[in-house]
Amino acid sequence: MLNVPSQSFPAPSSQQRVVAGGRSKVPLKQGRSLMDWIRLTKSGKDLTGLKGRLIEVTEEELKKHDKKDDCWICIRGFVYNVSPYMEYHPGGEDELMRAAGSDGTDLFDQVHRWVNYESMLKECLVGRMAVKPAAPKDYHEEKKVLNGMLPKSQATDTLAREGPSSPSYDWFQTDSLVTIVVYTKQKDITLDSVIVDHQDDSFRAETIIKDYSYLINIELSHAVQGDFSVRIVENVGKIEIVLKKKENTSWKCLGHPLENHNSLVPKKDAGLFYRQCQLISKEDVTHDTRLFCFMLPPSTHLQVPIGQHVYLKLTITDTEIVKPYTPVSDSLLSEFKEPALPNNKYIYFLIKIYPAGLFTPELDHLQIGDFVFVSNPEGNFKTSQFQELEDLFLLAAGTGFTPMVKLLNYALTNIPSLRKVKLMFFNKTEDDIIWRSHLEELTFKDKRFDVEFVLSAPISEWNGKQGHVSPALLSEFLKRSSDKSKVLICICGPTPFTEQGIKMPPLINEERIIEVNITSFSP
Repeated sequence: MLNVPSQSFPAPSSQQRVVAGGRSKVPLKQGRSLMDWIRLTKSGKDLTGLKGRLIEVTEEELKKHDKKDDCWICIRGFVYNVSPYMEYHPGGEDELMRAAGSDGTDLFDQVHRWVNYESMLKECLVGRMAVKPAAPKDYHEEKKVLNGMLPKSQATDTLAREGPSSPSYDWFQTDSLVTIVVYTKQKDITLDSVIVDHQDDSFRAETIIKDYSYLINIELSHAVQGDFSVRIVENVGKIEIVLKKKENTSWKCLGHPLENHNSLVPKKDAGLFYRQCQLISKEDVTHDTRLFCFMLPPSTHLQVPIGQHVYLKLTITDTEIVKPYTPVSDSLLSEFKEPALPNNKYIYFLIKIYPAGLFTPELDHLQIGDFVFVSNPEGNFKTSQFQELEDLFLLAAGTGFTPMVKLLNYALTNIPSLRKVKLMFFNKTEDDIIWRSHLEELTFKDKRFDVEFVLSAPISEWNGKQGHVSPALLSEFLKRSSDKSKVLICICGPTPFTEQGIKMPPLINEERIIEVNITSFSP
């Protein structure tokens, strides 16, 4: 459980804040947008000062380039001259200068590790750091065992010793099936802890175990069919992935290990894996917000945990652009139908389109049948925070409503102790309110739920509340069901909204408030 200090929470540097893009942005000069930067990189101008040469950079040399007009930064062993990018950086020059003349990998990962810096800064590449390569890990696996089966394999990464007990895996076969078994040694493993992708002969299964990632990455020795099944034995933490053979032949081995196979690393170091998803439908929700439905590949198992997000990636003018978004359901009300069997083939997003933006207009121009890349989930939200919860307060502004959709569903259907769920939904006008009719209908379906709409620019006929997030609005809204009820407050919206909301004194300083800022508020 989170105990909230009197100062703002999360802290400015916390992962809950920065992962979502909740970092502070600075006003950019005219002609310094992302599209302007892309144009500059395509202009042929020498942005490194090395006339196209790539060099090896020693640590001593890197340290010399620590000024705004001569700023080199190392990210994952590659050195970039970021001086030309200074005026284009949304976080401002001072943020870049924190890593000037040094290795900025950790700082980069804290703020926006999802950004494809290789693509964004490829014309600024100076060269590699002059370091000795690390000794390659030995991923050799025994081939001679009983019945041609591999032995249980222990994760060999030294980081595993600092995390949970090392998982292991095994496999067995019948005439028509191959079953890969992962022994996590944890009892809280669920279906959304497992992400499986089978592309061509490559088989990839990532299991999230607490804050660690365990990866099986193999080139299969024989062909399998596209569909497979995933089953969890929760009481023992066992995962079974059943593949269907294309030919009923006996396999002598499972396959050959690929990069990082059988490794256990902190989740933040695991990197993001993308797969192509096809646009199936697109419909208007408001005048500027669309509901996008994408179909996952048939050979992918992916369920985004509640309160987590994924990244969408598009290539725009030969540059990969990435934005974070929170998946929703196809309808707020559909979440409450019984029985609620999960549909794992489709993934939905509510996205606001910014006509003058770069990413969202490109997304809006996609035709049915086009593809977009979707990443593995990210986020720190834990449903364990809902345990024994009695009062849940949700503060959302604009598309900050999207993370609340699944939070609402989970709370109302899975928390028996829950007495009250209240949503205060801030928008500019009535036309901007997402799924207003759904929310109003939900208040009739479940008496524990209530919603209040607040408009900042209403028409004169508006009879509801108006204004911006303020102590006056929240003091009345944040009333618990009893003096000692257990309370959780979640907030999501543009950075100024969340920063203002988490500083409000009434009730909040006594209770837990979580910034669920996991959707993109940029164009």
